[in-house]
Amino acid sequence: MTGSNIKRNFIYQMCYEVLALLLPLITSPYIARVIGVEGLGQYSYSYSVAFYFVLFSMLGLVNYGNRAVAQSCGDKDELNRTFSSILAVHVIFSLLCSGAYAVYVLTLHEGRIYAAIQFAYVLSGLFDISWFYFGIEKFKLTVAQSSAVKLTTAICIFTFVKTTGDLWKYCLIMAGGTLTGQLLLWMPLHRYVKLVRPSLREMRVHVKPLLILFIPAVAISLYKYMDKIMIGAMSSKTQLGLYENAEKIINVPLSVIGAFGTVMLPRMSNLAIKADRQGSDRYILLSMRYVMCLAFALSFGIAGVASVFAPVFWGDSFAGAGPLIMGLAITIPFISFANVIRTQYLIPQARDLDYTISVIAGAAINLVINWLLIPLWGAMGATVGTIAAEMLVCIVQAISVRGRLPLRIYFKNAIPFLLFGVGMFAIVYSSGAHLGISVKTLIVQLFVGATVYMTASALYLWVIRDGTFMSVVKRFGKGN
Repeated sequence: MTGSNIKRNFIYQMCYEVLALLLPLITSPYIARVIGVEGLGQYSYSYSVAFYFVLFSMLGLVNYGNRAVAQSCGDKDELNRTFSSILAVHVIFSLLCSGAYAVYVLTLHEGRIYAAIQFAYVLSGLFDISWFYFGIEKFKLTVAQSSAVKLTTAICIFTFVKTTGDLWKYCLIMAGGTLTGQLLLWMPLHRYVKLVRPSLREMRVHVKPLLILFIPAVAISLYKYMDKIMIGAMSSKTQLGLYENAEKIINVPLSVIGAFGTVMLPRMSNLAIKADRQGSDRYILLSMRYVMCLAFALSFGIAGVASVFAPVFWGDSFAGAGPLIMGLAITIPFISFANVIRTQYLIPQARDLDYTISVIAGAAINLVINWLLIPLWGAMGATVGTIAAEMLVCIVQAISVRGRLPLRIYFKNAIPFLLFGVGMFAIVYSSGAHLGISVKTLIVQLFVGATVYMTASALYLWVIRDGTFMSVVKRFGKGN
């Protein structure tokens, strides 16, 4: 796979990930005012519970399936057998989880209708084969189909959700859209792989690695979704509504970072199979510099505008989401650093145990802090728990590769962007405090912040004569 293909696949995947989160942001001001903060909290609670059943049905499929398919795509027969055997294991677990969720719904007394509607979302896990397309690097196909579904979902929200009593319609649109998106991915499948009947031995081979990568998936979910369940149970649906919207904002930059990791995972898995250490090191060094440049820009930029953005975007009832956004923004650089380590080294090199240990440590500290602070501080308690968890995950993963990767160089390369981010935050935040809360203030903050950070970063990359940056400048110069 050439460098240009990597860039193209990254653009495809990034566009989808951003679209998948931007569309909810576009609809969220409308939903916030129509459904309200408590209704949004009710939706978030029902979705978070359903998510756990999807998680158990998927096991560690997203990372393992991607890796296994990437390693098999050179042999058509091996690809057919690998896909079919992994799919068979997945179907068995998915059917068990779907049955368990049906039993859970029947036991409910409060919120049963919303939980029942989320059954469509639980079924989407059964039909999820996106991991296969990622493994064969067909990102354009998944992006095109999934984007169409997302756009249709957004249109349906504005068309059918009109009052607070339409919360069930909102749940149905969101869950049904996810299920439809997964079903559509089956239509072109026959062009790339043929289903064969796998033997029990072939299926059994995949169970252990799937379970191993399932452990970190569960651990990550404990501070991605369990915090919402804990807020809803230990605090209030109003606090959960504030936290839900705050997290939506943070997920936008993380989707960009995640897209890069998704694209690089199959490439790095192929390099690992070929034992191309030099190529692997080169990709990681380059990735780390630009990922951290982007991470600090988004982290400090979002934190700087948070107190103005929340009430302007969602209304005064969501002003309390501002401090939550500022807190969660701290996690972006830590998540970004760990994402490069995880997707470009630990998982491609099959160092699943190191990855697992890091996220278990993060989940443990998150649960403890949530249990202690959510009853006292509500959503802010969960925010503190998430910050601590992401910091610990990053630290543990860095320690696990300290003898193999040049961490000191990574840190050194990141320091200038950290300083640029701090300077940008000071300017943006102070301008917001001076100008007051308004749409005009937000526009000024975004323009000033982007100008300051981009100018400082461009000058720095020019001074150090960064190869990638200089090639872009030369290409742009020729274009003029």
